[in-house]
Amino acid sequence: MEELLRQARLVLRGMWRHHWLGLLVAWGVGLAAGLAIFVMPDKYEASARVFVDTDSVLKPLMAGLTIQANTEQQIAMLSRTLISRPNVEKLIRMADLDLEVNSPGQKEALIEKMTSALNIKSVGRDNLYTLGYRDTDPERARKVVQSLTTIFVESSLGDKRSDTDSARKFIDEQISVYQKKLEEAENRLKQFKLKNIEMGLDKDGGAGGRLTELSTQLAQARLELREAENSRDAIKRQLVGEEPVLLPDTPGSESAVSIPDIDGRIDAQKRNLDAMLQRFTEQHPDVLNSRRIIKELEEQKHQEIALRKKAAAANPMAASVNANPAYQQMKVSLTEAEATVAALRVRVAEYDSRYAKGIGNIKLLPEVEAEYTQLNRDYDVNKKNYDNLVQRRESASISEGMTDVSSVADFRLIDPPRASRTPVGPNRVVLLSLALVASLAVGLAVSFAASQLRPTFFDARTLREVTELPLLGTVSRNITPADQQKERKDKLRFFTGLGGFGALYGLAIAVAAIIIFRAG
Repeated sequence: MEELLRQARLVLRGMWRHHWLGLLVAWGVGLAAGLAIFVMPDKYEASARVFVDTDSVLKPLMAGLTIQANTEQQIAMLSRTLISRPNVEKLIRMADLDLEVNSPGQKEALIEKMTSALNIKSVGRDNLYTLGYRDTDPERARKVVQSLTTIFVESSLGDKRSDTDSARKFIDEQISVYQKKLEEAENRLKQFKLKNIEMGLDKDGGAGGRLTELSTQLAQARLELREAENSRDAIKRQLVGEEPVLLPDTPGSESAVSIPDIDGRIDAQKRNLDAMLQRFTEQHPDVLNSRRIIKELEEQKHQEIALRKKAAAANPMAASVNANPAYQQMKVSLTEAEATVAALRVRVAEYDSRYAKGIGNIKLLPEVEAEYTQLNRDYDVNKKNYDNLVQRRESASISEGMTDVSSVADFRLIDPPRASRTPVGPNRVVLLSLALVASLAVGLAVSFAASQLRPTFFDARTLREVTELPLLGTVSRNITPADQQKERKDKLRFFTGLGGFGALYGLAIAVAAIIIFRAG
């Protein structure tokens, strides 16, 4: 601590050796600063207060139907970004400030000046904003604030309309994109369904349910076939021992003659033909083949009847014998039974074929269902996005209509733009006080710098520490009364000059305070 005090004393003694230089510098800086402060032109402030009302009666009524934007956040963002270069250039034109601009350099300087001088403040949390500007001309300041207020209101409305148009354009583009995706997905789904129509992907139960149904139908058909075969065998056993006798040869008697084997086959083919006609046309190969077989069987029956007639002609005694009605009735029943058996065999064969095909489809079913599920998933996602976009577009249309009917944010001018009658700046009292302190600080800094540039040793210890040489001794100066008198006069002159400097600044501060008081 003692070392620090010793160093401080040495520094102060060194600065005192250059005290007149510091005082002169302080006077020079002080006079220049004071003169500059009094020469500075007065500035007048113009301001306006704008209230942004974001509460609308339509907002709660249209909740859920329209897109409700955060109006408070939009207005706050607008207030922070309003002072931009395009807006400042527009303000300069509106306030006729460009009339005095003659070069690009002057224009750039004016834009920078306006950007730094304009200010927008939010007062509290009630959407109340204060727009202010200071200028040496009060009327010009008022015109600038008036123009800034106009830009503030117009920018909010224009941005909202621009945002709405951009949003609608983007939504329309996305709807077109998803519409194409939906069409492509629908075409893929349609082609897949046509390719795998036998799988019945849209039906309840699918291929598994139809296979179970086919299995049931096949079992039922086989049961009916066994029943028909048993019935036919029973009729055949009853016919054992009976002698067939042909009926007399009368017109139209061929249709009444029964040949069980041929009649059963003809009846089975006719039943099969009826079944095929329900599925195919007359030109189908299976239909044509069935008709050909029926025709051949009928010709075979005619030939068999002709042979029996020849046999009856060779044996007139047997031909003349009257027919056995019971035998003929059983023959008819046997024919019907044979036809039924033949029809059921065709049905069982058809069900067997379908069941075998169903078993083959079941093996492919997991892969087909997985692909079908993937197609459905892609389609459902695109359909959901498409529906959401259409809903958003309708909401945007309603929101745009609501904005046209009633503005979401109303701008109310609480205080119109006006300029103060008295200057608000510069505050010369404060500036003079700062100038006094600054000039004294500059004087002290100059004295310290001079003491460091031209150092002086005041004791033997400092000399020994700096030179690092052995000190043999010191010679003291004998101060006479005349020297003491001279030193006292020097101090008196110095403090008189310093006091005069302070008094001059005090007078200047008092004059500035009186001017401000009278102006107020």
